Amino acid sequence: MPGLWWMFRVACYLWLIVLSSSLLSLARAQERREIVVNGERLRPETIQALEQQYRIPLQSGRYWYDRVSGLWGSEGGPALGQVQPGLSLGGTLRANASGGVTNVFVNGRALHPADIAYLQRCTPVIPGRYWMNAAGIGGLEGGPPQFNITALCQQASGGSGNVHSRFGSITQGGGITGYTPPAGVPGGIGVTCGPDGGCIYSK
Repeated sequence: MPGLWWMFRVACYLWLIVLSSSLLSLARAQERREIVVNGERLRPETIQALEQQYRIPLQSGRYWYDRVSGLWGSEGGPALGQVQPGLSLGGTLRANASGGVTNVFVNGRALHPADIAYLQRCTPVIPGRYWMNAAGIGGLEGGPPQFNITALCQQASGGSGNVHSRFGSITQGGGITGYTPPAGVPGGIGVTCGPDGGCIYSK
């Protein structure tokens, strides 16, 4: 019995060594990860918080993030997805975050050609400077809502039904009601957009 007890203690000791080594290797691997957003490297605790919130491992790389719309993508590329807007991640979104080769700007970012190709499936795309929130409602920089990309794309695809977003709800007919604060309008404005993409707004 003393021999078995001794062997058990040795096995536990060796298991602790292996576990400690694995945890140390994992910690070092996480430290080596370099995730850059809008030109600034994220701190390890920020990466950990994001992974816990979205329950996915973040890969090393250089990304851009639009705090107004929540859209994000790889540096030099088009939008790849959408997360919660307003996160304090990285630096200021740069005009050339997606390559800067077009004259269509949304929230300060020159859209990638692939972004424009996607939008052209829903509506004509006119060069200019626009704002757009996470619900797809937008307009000219500093101006009131003039379009609803979500409704336009739904109409173009012939979709129907109710869709909910962070800042509004698309109704059965494709209209959207919500509350959105575009740049330059303190406190935001109420907005109701129809299935044709046009909006009625009120302070």
